[in-house]
Amino acid sequence: MVAPINKKALSEADIISKYIMPAIKDAGWDDMYQIRQEVKLRDGKVVVRGMAAARKKVKSADIVLYHKVSMPLAVIEAKANKHEVGKGIQQGLDYANLLDVPFVFASNGDGFIFHDKTNPSQLETEITLEDFPSPQVLWTKFCAYKGYTDQQLPIITQDYYDDGSGKSPRYYQLQAINKTIEAVSKGQNRVLLVMATGTGKTYTAFQIIWRLWKAKAKKRILFLADRNVLVDHTRNNDFQPFGQAMTKITGRKVDPAYEVHLALYQALTGPEEHQKAYKQVDPEFFDLIIIDECHRGSAADDSAWREILEYFSAATQIGLTATPKETEEVSNTDYFGEPAYMYSLKEGIEDGFLAPYKVVRVDIDLDLQGWRPTKGQVDKRGHAIEDRIYNQKDFDRTMVIDERTQLVAETITNYLKRTNPMDKTIVFCNDIDHADRMRRALVNLNPELVAKNEKYVMKITGDDDVGKAQLDNFLNRKKSYPVIATTSELLTTGVDAKTCKLVVLDQSIQSMTKFKQIIGRGTRIDEEYNKLWFTILDFKKATELFADERFDGIPEKIIVTKAKDINDPDSDFNDVIESKEAEDTNQEESGDNKITSSNYPDGEIGGDDWQDEEKVYKYHVNGVKVHKVAERVQYYDTDGKLVTESFKDYTRKTLTKQFATLDEFVRKWNQSERKQTIINELANEGIIWDALEQEVGKDLDPFDMICHVVFDQPPLTRKERANNVKKRNYFTKYTDKAQTVLEKLLDKYADAGVLEVENLQTIKVHPFTDIGSVKEIVKDGFGGRNEYDLAITELEQAIYAFPDKSA
Repeated sequence: MVAPINKKALSEADIISKYIMPAIKDAGWDDMYQIRQEVKLRDGKVVVRGMAAARKKVKSADIVLYHKVSMPLAVIEAKANKHEVGKGIQQGLDYANLLDVPFVFASNGDGFIFHDKTNPSQLETEITLEDFPSPQVLWTKFCAYKGYTDQQLPIITQDYYDDGSGKSPRYYQLQAINKTIEAVSKGQNRVLLVMATGTGKTYTAFQIIWRLWKAKAKKRILFLADRNVLVDHTRNNDFQPFGQAMTKITGRKVDPAYEVHLALYQALTGPEEHQKAYKQVDPEFFDLIIIDECHRGSAADDSAWREILEYFSAATQIGLTATPKETEEVSNTDYFGEPAYMYSLKEGIEDGFLAPYKVVRVDIDLDLQGWRPTKGQVDKRGHAIEDRIYNQKDFDRTMVIDERTQLVAETITNYLKRTNPMDKTIVFCNDIDHADRMRRALVNLNPELVAKNEKYVMKITGDDDVGKAQLDNFLNRKKSYPVIATTSELLTTGVDAKTCKLVVLDQSIQSMTKFKQIIGRGTRIDEEYNKLWFTILDFKKATELFADERFDGIPEKIIVTKAKDINDPDSDFNDVIESKEAEDTNQEESGDNKITSSNYPDGEIGGDDWQDEEKVYKYHVNGVKVHKVAERVQYYDTDGKLVTESFKDYTRKTLTKQFATLDEFVRKWNQSERKQTIINELANEGIIWDALEQEVGKDLDPFDMICHVVFDQPPLTRKERANNVKKRNYFTKYTDKAQTVLEKLLDKYADAGVLEVENLQTIKVHPFTDIGSVKEIVKDGFGGRNEYDLAITELEQAIYAFPDKSA
């Protein structure tokens, strides 16, 4: 007679395989196409402390049910039978929100709690295993909930492109794709997607185009960008599957033989009528236009490029941006409407898809106190210097001080020497002249590295063909050089700098749009290159914008106003912001036609000593004493705020939330069968042992590290703990062979820590091989595996005993 199954003793995995999966399959769900298990939706946030980083572990959705691979319908969260049937419902709701699905099931194997957002009058009901709904039931409810018509279904149900590699859209990309497809299928002709830099806007755009194209809803597509590197990168990477159906518009000629066209605005239009290549085809020629980086010139009413969008006004137009632009003259939302979907930098970092950052703020005395010339002082060219106080915003705009440039370059060099001189670095300067001088200073400070390869430091700006030619090598993860790129505007947007580990800000930035774009140069993760985080080295207080509520929120319009309007009670305005900021916002965005080469004597933006239309002279002096006042390291914490603190402080603050007293921590430690488990748990809370060891001392055990840092206990080193065990004649109860093994394990503990004691692999190598094989040690020395494990547990208890309360 077969003994009945003790359901309460079954694991969660057993409950899924023996009860939940059979119930789903019996309801008609296809195991191959409609059911996915262990669906990982997030990557796990990267936690950075010191120079070390680790990912937090994330849970996967137990089961996700799909109508088709592009359309998730329901989440099922399972728990062991010892739990209540609805135990997993809240966890399931979290996953359902990420996937934007209305159906959630929780089960312990006895039945299901069914959370149904399509039925607001009774959101949650309990159903039996046998009553699990069929695919058709959920699909019918889903379509009614969404309000889909029969005409929409062929478009909505078209699958995304699958190359067989296993790559599929992340949850937020799938939401962006599906929401856009849904909007287009309803006849919406203007759609805006807001996705942080590094989250795959181009890949998302490709999948949108692919599904609309394959469904024959859109037949001729135009992908518009304002930089050649964007078009070429798109064509050679994400858009490759279009193959022979795709072309890049060159030579001001639109070839109607192709279905997918990629183009620069500049290739389609110009100030002269003969340059307006887009007029070669009818206004109805394109039925879908994707506008990349739409926060730039295309959004402005008076932009020369806007005429392209207006000519093809009957086409569906989808705008992509990381930074929606809202000023008095330019508004993405006025043109496209409210975003169909938004995915922010903060969300990307929390999910582990984007690299977090630490900020090193460097304050320079000259910047804080200002600098005033002596009476009658002239600059290096003999020009009399206007007598006033020059401050941080003036430096490298209207006033160049060689010693300040040298100090910034020295700080960059010293930081790279402390970390890694070969870390890819972008230095953002105020203009091309500043980028030239910064390059020269960095070259002179790194003679050995430059002698090894003269491309160690390169100026990469729009005016320099030699520098621009090295852009691809700088971005290529397989190319070591260039390492440091000095720039002003060219690298602010549109370049995929996955391996960039240091972003240097020596540029005055008032525009939130530009600030987000610059920070985005470092936010991409490259696991293979070991790029999980990056550093922002800030000399101009630009990172104060992190505190601005607009940094990751929905953008608000900027109303340009004057002082007399503020004082006039009859004035009609809603919000007021400093006019200078709005002007900077307009001027700093490339492509807005607010700054033109005609404003400059040499025809190159920022290429001379004269600034803007007012032709303000740029003074150049030297012989000024300049010093760093302070250098602060700040971290992006779990609440999305920048905090200045040591890792000791972070550890104390984090763990006191979990353990109120020393006794509570010691009890938790001693109750853990294997210390590796609790060490891993603490790591998941953001405790990075390498960083803590650097700050506290490397000979401390994690146990003593926590006791010392969090509870102010005088620590014992591992060697001291090992000696205390030996003094107690602890080993005498074991056989001679067992005593020898335990003594050597204790020595291993003193050298390398408790994980060496717990790892069975330790006794497979010297000096244990001199005693015997693993089998001989375990069986002959201890009597078997259970006895060996018990001896290890008792050894750890002896190690962490508190005989005199000194630890």
